[in-house]
Amino acid sequence: MCVSIKTYVQGGVATIEIARPEKKNALTMAMYTAMAEAIRAAEADPAVRALLITGQPGVFTSGNDLEDFMQRPPTGPEAPVFQFMQALTHCTKPVVAAVTGAAVGIGTTMLLHCDLVYVADEARLAMPFVSLGLVPEYGISLLLPRLAGHVKAAEKLMLGEPFGAAEAVEMGIANAVLPASEVLNHARRMAERFTQLPPTAVRETKRLLRAGTRTALDATILAEIDLFARQLRSPEAREAFQAFFEKRKPDFSTFA
Repeated sequence: MCVSIKTYVQGGVATIEIARPEKKNALTMAMYTAMAEAIRAAEADPAVRALLITGQPGVFTSGNDLEDFMQRPPTGPEAPVFQFMQALTHCTKPVVAAVTGAAVGIGTTMLLHCDLVYVADEARLAMPFVSLGLVPEYGISLLLPRLAGHVKAAEKLMLGEPFGAAEAVEMGIANAVLPASEVLNHARRMAERFTQLPPTAVRETKRLLRAGTRTALDATILAEIDLFARQLRSPEAREAFQAFFEKRKPDFSTFA
């Protein structure tokens, strides 16, 4: 069992808590595996009507643990991170997210695959894939332009511009902004509302809401995986990661 991922079921809601605050909730391959297993268990449990994903006070997740990431880089669909995102993307039950503090990289990506997202007023989101010599992941290059429009998506994906809670709502990534102390309780109350609704009707409504993008989304995810793996082996990525570990600014001036 991965101690950095806490899971429990209460009142029909399965909670997945990212619990590695000493590392700003940076995600390891073991943590991805634990989250994938938790989602699949919730899917299989008829007593579970909704899922709730949350982090720690002041941090949702800072994204991948880069040391762990470089030791076991994802190169295909068998990678733990892909298994987690597949479980989340294909989850038939409603998924609610409660976000405080930082949601970086996949921390923002996963929100686009949730059904309801509530963010703290101090939340800070970012998708700095290009800055690491990489490309977008898990369908975000399809979903974000549809939600926010091309120019806004280009700003966030091509420039890696971070943004706050109010802009996340404006872009269609989140439902509402709340004080940090209220986010988790509010998200839990919203998840609990699904326990009072007919479960088949809820699941079928979710399926219909996502049916229009399902085929295109699956194709985009596979294309992104291929490009992501290719870029991960590129000189650009090597320079970006080396600079990160050496705590210096990367130099891309000689790249064509």
